[in-house]
Amino acid sequence: MRWKLKPETDPQITTNLAKELGIDFTLAKLLVQRGIENFEQAKAFFRPSLTNLHNPYLMKDMDKAVNRIEKAISNGEHILVYGDYDVDGTTSVSLLSSYLKTLQPNIATYIPDRYAEGYGVSYAGIDYAEDNDISLIIALDCGIKAIDKVEYATKKGIDFIICDHHRPGSEIPKAVAVLDPKREDCNYPYKELCGCGVGFKLIQALAEKRNQTIDDLIQYLDLVATAIAADIVPITGENRILAYFGLQVINQQPRNGIKAMIHQVNKKELTITDVVFIIAPRINAAGRIKHGNYAVELLTELDFDSAVKFASEIENNNNERKDLDKSITIEALQQIEEHNEQQNYATVVYNENWHKGVIGIVASRLIETYYKPTLVFTKSGDKLAASARSVKGFDVYNALEQCSEFIEQFGGHKYAAGLTLTEENYPKFKAKFEEVVKATLPEELRTPEIGIDAEINLSEITPKFYRILNQLAPFGPQNMKPVFAALGLRDNGYGKKVGADETHLKLNIIDGVNQQTYNAIGFGLGDKQELTKQGNSFKAAFCLDENTWNGNTSIQLLLKDIQEE
Repeated sequence: MRWKLKPETDPQITTNLAKELGIDFTLAKLLVQRGIENFEQAKAFFRPSLTNLHNPYLMKDMDKAVNRIEKAISNGEHILVYGDYDVDGTTSVSLLSSYLKTLQPNIATYIPDRYAEGYGVSYAGIDYAEDNDISLIIALDCGIKAIDKVEYATKKGIDFIICDHHRPGSEIPKAVAVLDPKREDCNYPYKELCGCGVGFKLIQALAEKRNQTIDDLIQYLDLVATAIAADIVPITGENRILAYFGLQVINQQPRNGIKAMIHQVNKKELTITDVVFIIAPRINAAGRIKHGNYAVELLTELDFDSAVKFASEIENNNNERKDLDKSITIEALQQIEEHNEQQNYATVVYNENWHKGVIGIVASRLIETYYKPTLVFTKSGDKLAASARSVKGFDVYNALEQCSEFIEQFGGHKYAAGLTLTEENYPKFKAKFEEVVKATLPEELRTPEIGIDAEINLSEITPKFYRILNQLAPFGPQNMKPVFAALGLRDNGYGKKVGADETHLKLNIIDGVNQQTYNAIGFGLGDKQELTKQGNSFKAAFCLDENTWNGNTSIQLLLKDIQEE
């Protein structure tokens, strides 16, 4: 692990902020690192307000989108709400279809089959619209590159509205309206919305026409918060407001589908991290194992008992997904070793029998082992399909652009992308991708990095410090849970490996300053125990967490890494 201490903040600004807010210097430093330098900015950060959401009509084409939907509603047209099969796509479809059904009944939903149709807008989906007398398709979380598909629909007399958040290509589809804050000609103030976030801006604009307020739309924010968490978008600006209030809905009055999933895991209060690891994989499992429609049915179900049945089916899908990704990861690791590719700059593996629904998860698992940009390929029809995942600081989307001569189509983000290519181009692509990564991946990015927010003495960790720290939540990209470093630490001699296979490390750490003992747990750090034996002095990187044992709750250090001094 490579520790990287964040740059020092301006001491005068930090001191002034600490005085203004009545907090200690370290907490003020964390705020300044996040761009918060005065009382007003701190107030907006600690007390998110729905009144600070931007006017939806600032988004290019929003007026066109609203006018076309209003026309469809007044004419009683059939509308198809179309979305991708992942969490962002299925929550987007659930959100917009639920809202539109309060305005008129002629609303259908469509999720493409991951295997038969692949990612994004499909010809089969447009044919379905034609067969069912649908004259307007609203595509969410996809469509920004669907130039040919939109043209195909237009020839059939079907209009398109696109709500996307992916980076556009050189050409924008000729749809009635294209809502995408990442369009170069769009001046919307916040660029980092997820697909469901763009869908929410659309219903916000439609609601304004009906004199509805933001309070009327709060009930939809559980879906938006779930998409924000799952899509790993920055939790800053508008996303922070939407996630903050969405989490409140999830914990107080969630829709039946989310309530049924929470009911199964028996968890009292969910954080954004819980949404990422509990809710999102279950919603995703439907599209990975069966069909994304199951997720939409679960998320729009009005009867709780029926939702519980759907949730139970999806739980089975999720268990099957876990088994698959475990077995495929083992096979992929074997393939890397057999081909002696451990020292390559990139990881590219292929097996025609691997389940397409879990190759993205497998790519992430391989990064845990080899820590390099990774692509996992499988057979999809007469083509090969891959999921790409990247390491911190490396833009895999840009790398794929440099290999585009061998790719049929691709799309995605800096850290995650999908692509298809022909089987004969696989060896050429693999060689080219390795060449690109070798030329553009700096040496330092080949080692996992831990960003350290601040060095502290353990004596600074008080209940008040922890209470204020928690108010920085919800955590996520660009507002990660703070990581601290402390030096001159020792274990009190009772440290031990724990867990069924002894892969975790439990310590009672003594701070060299005040000789107080702090409980610490390091998941996956069992092999570091030697560093802490015989009173050795060491340094630790950690987050703070709560641990409840026998009814007593205490602050504990959640160790990220320990190293000798």
